[in-house]
Amino acid sequence: MPSTALSLPPGYRSRPVNADDIPAVHALVAACEREVYGRVRSDAGAVAADLSRPGLVPESDTVLVLDRAGSPAAWAWVDRRSEVDVHPGHRGRGLGAALLDWVQSRARETGCDGIVQTVPDADAAAVALLGSRGFRPLVTAWQLEFAMPAEPAVPEPPTGVTVRPFRVGDGPAAHTLVQDAFDEWQQRRQAYEEWAAHTVDRPAFAPAQSSLAFCGGQLVGGALALDVPGSGEGYVEQVAVRVDHRGRGLARLLLCHTFRAFHRAGRSSCVLWTHSDTGALDLYLRVGMTVRHSSTVLRRELRAQVIDSQGLERK
Repeated sequence: MPSTALSLPPGYRSRPVNADDIPAVHALVAACEREVYGRVRSDAGAVAADLSRPGLVPESDTVLVLDRAGSPAAWAWVDRRSEVDVHPGHRGRGLGAALLDWVQSRARETGCDGIVQTVPDADAAAVALLGSRGFRPLVTAWQLEFAMPAEPAVPEPPTGVTVRPFRVGDGPAAHTLVQDAFDEWQQRRQAYEEWAAHTVDRPAFAPAQSSLAFCGGQLVGGALALDVPGSGEGYVEQVAVRVDHRGRGLARLLLCHTFRAFHRAGRSSCVLWTHSDTGALDLYLRVGMTVRHSSTVLRRELRAQVIDSQGLERK
């Protein structure tokens, strides 16, 4: 059980999350997504990947809140990053505040110097709550959409470059490509197993719609895609181009291949997320994508607690 105390409103109880809870937790997350975005944008694989994060111990780093009937009302996890979701039918009862306090206490207990959480800008109540708990903006994230009323055109590749869909066995090379490209802005490299849990090993991974670019037999670019059940649209999880092949139009080329593949699979739109640290927003806008939603990544600094002579905590 979590060692950090969690104080809940009357009528609710809590316990750690386990693997059998993944479908129910995803249903909770999906209800929250419909409330904010008007549609589901994740799958159960995303929940499973979060629970398998290296260093996260479900017995102590997760909480599932149940109502009187035993149905999930909210959940939270923390491991440097954090997530708190409260079912729309249970909001306004203090669950979000209770879980956010638990997240901060648990993070302090494990020695974290800060925690990060992403909140949709349209969720004014959540934005205000995190602000009241000392979270401050870190970066802005945007969800962009590419509408496809007709089959998208695909430009000719640069000389010496070929593009094909993802195949079995491409995972390790794609992992290296992505980690090398993301080193420019992300805080740490992900081990293959962690990265794969969020991408190529997810049930929603769409190899036929994922596009890889090769030059001289080497992988130099990739667009990895997901086909999220119930979303009705394609999703680009990651786009990366090797540094020595940038400026050749490969990102645009890969995106167009993926867009066309999703259109041929019956999708009329395709989406992806990017944030301000990547510097990629202008690229996506030039491809013809438009901003659909924005979120803010917030960080809460956690300093060691100092108790003064009167027994009061000083930050």
